[in-house]
Amino acid sequence: MIELGDFALLRPLWLLVPPALALVVLATRRRDALGDWRRIVDPALLAVMLRRSASVGAARSDGPLFFSVALIALALCGPAMKMRGAEQFRNLDATLILLDVSRAERLPRTIAAAQFLLERSGARQIGLALYAGDAYLASPLTDDAKSLESLLFAIDERTVPDGGTRPDRALAFARRLLREADIAEADIAIISDGDGLDPRAERLAASLAREGRRVHSVFVSARAGADALEPARRAAMTALAAAGGGRAGDAADPREIAREIEMRGVAHIAEGELRALEWRDYGRFILLLAAAALLLALRGRGA
Repeated sequence: MIELGDFALLRPLWLLVPPALALVVLATRRRDALGDWRRIVDPALLAVMLRRSASVGAARSDGPLFFSVALIALALCGPAMKMRGAEQFRNLDATLILLDVSRAERLPRTIAAAQFLLERSGARQIGLALYAGDAYLASPLTDDAKSLESLLFAIDERTVPDGGTRPDRALAFARRLLREADIAEADIAIISDGDGLDPRAERLAASLAREGRRVHSVFVSARAGADALEPARRAAMTALAAAGGGRAGDAADPREIAREIEMRGVAHIAEGELRALEWRDYGRFILLLAAAALLLALRGRGA
């Protein structure tokens, strides 16, 4: 799908058909169409036949036929306009980032990972929640990722007043927020060092997965050798993602998480029923024009 404001091509690969056909026609015309007939037919008779064929072919052109094929390809590529009121379908899916701000020394890497995910959020709605001893909404779901990026730089270890770290409360908060927003499907990315993860958090992640939400974990490591508990916490983050049906990644390279979320959004948008709700496909009307042009072209060839 190619989207240009309120205009889109739903199936753009069909645009490759006209140039491909043109190449085939050019290749065919450059070959000697007579082949072995030159050896079988008397040269004088062949010359007369060719002159007669040329006079008949001059009265007929392949232009209308190629024009109708081009129209068919244009129709199949799905030219569409966004329907009025399409914004109401934005709550079909969303991305929610849960940011662990309980440790000041890891906060820069945590924020950097969140910014990376924000930059690649695409057209999906995205929200941001912060947690330490409790969870708070930093930004409601919005399609303006730039506003969230500026908000990230204002976060420090004093932003959340509650001490400790409770990822289970963050996941419960995410569940409540997505339910209230009536989001059909969502990706939740929890960015943390894994501290505080327990069976309650895993059960919540599994419950979210059953509701159509995927929980991804982005592990924020300490400096090399600075935390003896890091292997266990990394394993806990991996287990959380597995329970939530998502992917586990690292804050040092969150590209896999971003790609997973992006692919989920693309696949979701590409579903025919949902796409039909947001876009009006004018391909069927162009097909009528193509059919008329094709009938004229075939009639001219039969004359």
